[in-house]
Amino acid sequence: LESSLLTQPWASVCFGESSFLAKACFRDTGYILLISDLSSVWYENADTQVVGQRSKELNKRLTVHVSSFLHRLRNLMCPLLEGQPSTATSFSCHHIAGGLSLHLKSELSGLPFYWDFHCCPAPVEMVSRHLVRPLIRMSLALQCQVQELSSLLLQKDAEIEDYRESEAALSRGRLRTEPFQEKMFQQNFMAE
Repeated sequence: LESSLLTQPWASVCFGESSFLAKACFRDTGYILLISDLSSVWYENADTQVVGQRSKELNKRLTVHVSSFLHRLRNLMCPLLEGQPSTATSFSCHHIAGGLSLHLKSELSGLPFYWDFHCCPAPVEMVSRHLVRPLIRMSLALQCQVQELSSLLLQKDAEIEDYRESEAALSRGRLRTEPFQEKMFQQNFMAE
């Protein structure tokens, strides 16, 4: 499950007044949820045994197979993570001693459906693998892209200057641009 979670994108979600980044992976064998407020990272990795036990505690009137519960959880969480939360489903979260509890309330076959995600602090290696390393890689990729674009702009400025020196004129004055100032761009970028 965790290796499948690596391929899932982070999504911005709100639970009540709180904003989080979250990602999840659901399979017939269980699920894994990773959630962060950018100060802390929590996770829950639940197998079919945990799901079966918790479903009996929270949904005494529902008697369905564990895979049906997992399928229902996937159908409730995936739209939320895709930015399309259902109005028929409500989420709330509570900080508990050393962790985070995420409460879900919905309906299943006309009966109330409840689920609690009991998240504990994620291990450092998991945080590094799912959050820190990808962010550093993305930052490095963006830095390379900015350098390539800066180089391209400087080449374009040199090409435009060559046209000007050969007395080429713009047909529309509004298209005239100032030469790219790489140092000024970098300073403004860092200031922002």
